[in-house]
Amino acid sequence: MIRKDREIISRDEIESIINKAFVCRLGMVDENGPYIVPLSFGYRENSLYFHCAKEGRKLDILKKNRRVCFEIDTDHEIVESEKACKWGMKYKSVIGFGNALFIEDMESKKTALGIIMHHYSGRSFEFEEKEVKRVVIFKVEIESMTGKKKE
Repeated sequence: MIRKDREIISRDEIESIINKAFVCRLGMVDENGPYIVPLSFGYRENSLYFHCAKEGRKLDILKKNRRVCFEIDTDHEIVESEKACKWGMKYKSVIGFGNALFIEDMESKKTALGIIMHHYSGRSFEFEEKEVKRVVIFKVEIESMTGKKKE
Protein backbone atom coordinates (compact mmCIF):
# COMPACT_ATOMS: atom_id res chain seq x y z
CA MET A 1 0.00 0.00 0.00
CA ILE A 2 1.53 3.28 -1.09
CA ARG A 3 -0.29 5.48 1.46
CA LYS A 4 0.74 3.77 4.71
CA ASP A 5 -0.94 6.61 6.63
CA ARG A 6 -4.31 5.32 5.34
CA GLU A 7 -3.70 1.63 5.98
CA ILE A 8 -5.93 -0.17 8.48
CA ILE A 9 -3.90 -2.78 10.34
CA SER A 10 -6.37 -3.73 13.08
CA ARG A 11 -8.31 -6.90 12.26
CA ASP A 12 -11.17 -5.65 14.47
CA GLU A 13 -11.41 -2.42 12.46
CA ILE A 14 -11.36 -4.33 9.16
CA GLU A 15 -14.14 -6.62 10.40
CA SER A 16 -16.17 -3.63 11.59
CA ILE A 17 -16.09 -2.25 8.03
CA ILE A 18 -17.25 -5.63 6.68
CA ASN A 19 -20.02 -5.87 9.26
CA LYS A 20 -21.25 -2.33 8.54
CA ALA A 21 -21.33 -2.64 4.74
CA PHE A 22 -24.38 -3.44 2.61
CA VAL A 23 -22.66 -4.55 -0.60
CA CYS A 24 -19.68 -6.72 -1.46
CA ARG A 25 -18.26 -6.46 -4.97
CA LEU A 26 -16.94 -9.82 -6.10
CA GLY A 27 -14.32 -9.90 -8.84
CA MET A 28 -13.69 -12.97 -10.99
CA VAL A 29 -11.80 -13.76 -14.19
CA ASP A 30 -12.61 -16.03 -17.11
CA GLU A 31 -11.25 -16.39 -20.63
CA ASN A 32 -13.11 -13.20 -21.61
CA GLY A 33 -11.45 -11.13 -18.88
CA PRO A 34 -12.46 -9.62 -15.55
CA TYR A 35 -16.05 -9.68 -14.30
CA ILE A 36 -17.33 -7.95 -11.15
CA VAL A 37 -20.73 -8.08 -9.49
CA PRO A 38 -22.23 -6.32 -6.45
CA LEU A 39 -23.76 -8.84 -4.05
CA SER A 40 -25.58 -9.11 -0.75
CA PHE A 41 -23.45 -11.07 1.69
CA GLY A 42 -22.77 -12.27 5.19
CA TYR A 43 -19.49 -12.64 7.07
CA ARG A 44 -18.39 -15.10 9.71
CA GLU A 45 -15.09 -16.68 10.76
CA ASN A 46 -12.97 -15.33 7.92
CA SER A 47 -15.46 -16.29 5.21
CA LEU A 48 -17.95 -14.34 3.10
CA TYR A 49 -21.27 -16.00 2.23
CA PHE A 50 -23.36 -15.36 -0.89
CA HIS A 51 -26.53 -16.68 -2.52
CA CYS A 52 -27.61 -16.48 -6.13
CA ALA A 53 -29.78 -17.97 -8.85
CA LYS A 54 -28.95 -21.42 -10.17
CA GLU A 55 -27.48 -20.17 -13.42
CA GLY A 56 -25.61 -17.20 -14.81
CA ARG A 57 -22.21 -15.90 -15.77
CA LYS A 58 -21.00 -15.64 -12.17
CA LEU A 59 -21.58 -19.35 -11.58
CA ASP A 60 -20.09 -20.29 -14.94
CA ILE A 61 -16.90 -18.44 -14.01
CA LEU A 62 -16.70 -19.79 -10.44
CA LYS A 63 -17.05 -23.37 -11.65
CA LYS A 64 -13.95 -22.88 -13.81
CA ASN A 65 -11.91 -20.55 -11.60
CA ARG A 66 -12.47 -20.40 -7.83
CA ARG A 67 -9.98 -17.55 -7.29
CA VAL A 68 -11.73 -14.27 -6.46
CA CYS A 69 -11.09 -10.76 -5.27
CA PHE A 70 -13.59 -8.75 -3.23
CA GLU A 71 -14.08 -5.11 -2.30
CA ILE A 72 -16.26 -3.62 0.44
CA ASP A 73 -16.59 0.06 1.33
CA THR A 74 -18.46 2.25 3.82
CA ASP A 75 -18.60 5.71 5.39
CA HIS A 76 -18.59 7.69 2.15
CA GLU A 77 -18.54 11.46 2.44
CA ILE A 78 -17.68 14.00 -0.24
CA VAL A 79 -15.20 16.65 0.87
CA GLU A 80 -15.87 19.88 -1.02
CA SER A 81 -13.47 22.72 -1.72
CA GLU A 82 -13.39 25.98 -3.62
CA LYS A 83 -10.76 24.45 -5.93
CA ALA A 84 -11.67 21.48 -8.10
CA CYS A 85 -8.45 19.58 -7.40
CA LYS A 86 -8.96 19.89 -3.64
CA TRP A 87 -12.22 17.92 -3.64
CA GLY A 88 -11.98 14.47 -2.12
CA MET A 89 -13.80 11.58 -0.51
CA LYS A 90 -13.80 10.18 2.99
CA TYR A 91 -14.21 6.39 3.09
CA LYS A 92 -13.25 3.08 4.65
CA SER A 93 -12.62 0.04 2.48
CA VAL A 94 -11.49 -3.57 2.51
CA ILE A 95 -9.98 -5.48 -0.38
CA GLY A 96 -9.26 -9.18 -0.17
CA PHE A 97 -8.54 -12.41 -1.99
CA GLY A 98 -9.74 -15.95 -1.57
CA ASN A 99 -11.30 -19.06 -3.04
CA ALA A 100 -14.98 -19.68 -3.66
CA LEU A 101 -16.48 -22.97 -2.48
CA PHE A 102 -19.99 -24.17 -3.24
CA ILE A 103 -22.08 -25.26 -0.27
CA GLU A 104 -24.21 -28.27 -1.15
CA ASP A 105 -25.71 -29.90 1.94
CA MET A 106 -29.04 -28.57 3.18
CA GLU A 107 -28.05 -27.74 6.77
CA SER A 108 -24.92 -25.87 5.71
CA LYS A 109 -26.94 -23.94 3.13
CA LYS A 110 -29.47 -22.96 5.81
CA THR A 111 -26.65 -21.86 8.10
CA ALA A 112 -25.13 -19.73 5.32
CA LEU A 113 -28.48 -18.12 4.53
CA GLY A 114 -28.85 -17.39 8.23
CA ILE A 115 -25.45 -15.67 8.25
CA ILE A 116 -26.48 -13.52 5.27
CA MET A 117 -29.85 -12.59 6.81
CA HIS A 118 -28.28 -11.84 10.20
CA HIS A 119 -25.84 -9.45 8.52
CA TYR A 120 -28.73 -7.22 7.42
CA SER A 121 -31.27 -7.77 10.16
CA GLY A 122 -29.43 -8.83 13.30
CA ARG A 123 -32.07 -11.57 13.60
CA SER A 124 -32.31 -15.32 13.16
CA PHE A 125 -34.61 -16.98 10.62
CA GLU A 126 -35.92 -20.41 9.72
CA PHE A 127 -35.70 -21.56 6.09
CA GLU A 128 -37.95 -24.03 4.32
CA GLU A 129 -36.20 -26.69 2.26
CA LYS A 130 -38.05 -25.72 -0.92
CA GLU A 131 -36.72 -22.15 -0.57
CA VAL A 132 -33.18 -23.34 0.05
CA LYS A 133 -33.27 -25.71 -2.92
CA ARG A 134 -34.04 -22.76 -5.24
CA VAL A 135 -30.72 -20.99 -4.62
CA VAL A 136 -27.02 -21.65 -4.96
CA ILE A 137 -24.92 -20.86 -1.91
CA PHE A 138 -21.20 -20.29 -1.98
CA LYS A 139 -18.64 -18.92 0.40
CA VAL A 140 -15.31 -17.26 -0.11
CA GLU A 141 -12.65 -18.45 2.28
CA ILE A 142 -10.54 -15.35 2.75
CA GLU A 143 -6.80 -15.81 2.28
CA SER A 144 -5.82 -12.17 2.76
CA MET A 145 -7.39 -8.75 3.12
CA THR A 146 -6.30 -5.20 3.74
CA GLY A 147 -8.10 -2.13 4.93
CA LYS A 148 -7.77 1.52 3.96
CA LYS A 149 -9.40 4.74 5.14
CA LYS A 150 -9.40 8.42 4.49
CA GLU A 151 -10.94 10.46 7.27
